[in-house]
Amino acid sequence: MSGAPYHVSGLRRGRKAPFVGRSEVLSARPDLAAAWSAADPLFPVQITRSFWERADPSDPSDPLLRQVLPDLAEALPDPADLDDPVGEKGLSPVPWVVRKHRDRVLLLLTKRCHLYCRYCFRRTHAPGDDLDPTHAEWEAALRYAETCGAEEVILSGGDPLATSDARLFATIDRLRPAIPVVRVHTRAPITEPRRVTKALVDGLRARLPVWVIVHCNHPAELSGDVDAALARLVDAGIPVLNQSVLLRGVNDDAAVLADLSRALVRRRVFPYYLHHTDAVTGNAHLRVPLEEGERIHRELRALVSGLALPSFVVDPPDGSGKVPAY
Repeated sequence: MSGAPYHVSGLRRGRKAPFVGRSEVLSARPDLAAAWSAADPLFPVQITRSFWERADPSDPSDPLLRQVLPDLAEALPDPADLDDPVGEKGLSPVPWVVRKHRDRVLLLLTKRCHLYCRYCFRRTHAPGDDLDPTHAEWEAALRYAETCGAEEVILSGGDPLATSDARLFATIDRLRPAIPVVRVHTRAPITEPRRVTKALVDGLRARLPVWVIVHCNHPAELSGDVDAALARLVDAGIPVLNQSVLLRGVNDDAAVLADLSRALVRRRVFPYYLHHTDAVTGNAHLRVPLEEGERIHRELRALVSGLALPSFVVDPPDGSGKVPAY
């Protein structure tokens, strides 16, 4: 329901803010002033300090910052742009719910994230849209989910961990036993690893079976804090899988993807999916052509074991759901 976002814990004296502000970014990258002004009204620019401190602001091609810093290209139309790139709009029986498959239902807990990735396929919401459901909207969404006969519920967003533990746990409890399997799709363990607290892990462990699907695109996103967050989840018996998006100038290289897959497996995280980039308006400069993606994935297959090989998938705009890219 509205008004229940997760807040990063309060600051102690002398501690840096959990998000990097515009002035700090532009002091390191003054060339981005015009891009920030053009992009932020269309899709907010927000970067966690944790993610920023793993990157190199002096490098214009840094693979982490390329994912999160604004680019003037975001305002340029592209012939391949799609308003609804994965076909969700026609498959929402009630607000904040998407139903593509008979055995699965997706609940959007919020439109908030700790960090806003510039390639996100849900960046199509208009400025001024409500970021959280009202109480009435959320009741309708839960009633639909608990009576739809699904085997799995996918808690998504935004990021479901941008809401409070109380709201997350109440959602899971409301849907049990009607929906036995819960999937939490979140980038928070990567972008804001402090969010993976003991209280969160204990609450999820008490509600198994819960699967956590994280989102890491490049091996440089992994750090000591991220390792600790992932280990807390895995050590609690919570399966953790990873999804990546193939991105121009970030990970469009089989060797980089191989390094990522090996690093994830060493951390007991299964490399689940490699996504072809969805053609949302504003991310054309980050898209990799499908044929090139197929070539990269074939090269990756020759570099890693089956355990470390993610499936390369496309989520087509007809709403039919993910399919193998080739």
